[in-house]
Amino acid sequence: MKPERSSDAENSTSRSALLDAAEHIMLEEGYAAVSSRRLGTRAGVNPALVYYYFGNMDNLFVELFRRGADRSYERQLRALESAQPLWALWDSIHDQSHTALTMEFVALANHRKAIRVEIADSSRRFRSLQLDAVAKILADYGVSAAGYTPGALVLLMSSISRFLRMEEAFGVDAGHADVVDLIESFLCEVEGERRDRSR
Repeated sequence: MKPERSSDAENSTSRSALLDAAEHIMLEEGYAAVSSRRLGTRAGVNPALVYYYFGNMDNLFVELFRRGADRSYERQLRALESAQPLWALWDSIHDQSHTALTMEFVALANHRKAIRVEIADSSRRFRSLQLDAVAKILADYGVSAAGYTPGALVLLMSSISRFLRMEEAFGVDAGHADVVDLIESFLCEVEGERRDRSR
């Protein structure tokens, strides 16, 4: 007699639990601490399910990255449709929890080609969205000051945010407030004071 197959809901729950476990371990201890045994323990499932659902660890990492990238893409779409899209974009890019996980994936990409390819594809998708949206936003605001092209603004916001997070991981914060003030002063000039104080 064949064993009863798990329901799709059970499969989905177990897969999600494994991805959640991988995300938590990466944020708490780094990607190197992620193993099938630790994932199974953290998710409360048999560690063999990692290979049943994902085939190998690279596939698990790729799926986890895609899940996060899709969520971030949706957040950025909502941000760019808000009343203050540049402020919302900055807040989205500068979100510490998401930046920390991205940095773990960047470190992992140094050792795993599949992750490197995924990050490159995702980065092009995000950059295209951001450049198109910021070009329209700046045009709508009538901003044409030298140095504040869509590309310069998007790259400044994203690179500054990532660099600050990287330094903060080492306990370095000299000059951080100054560079954040630089970006936020420009945003004040273009969109006025940030109206959403919950961030």
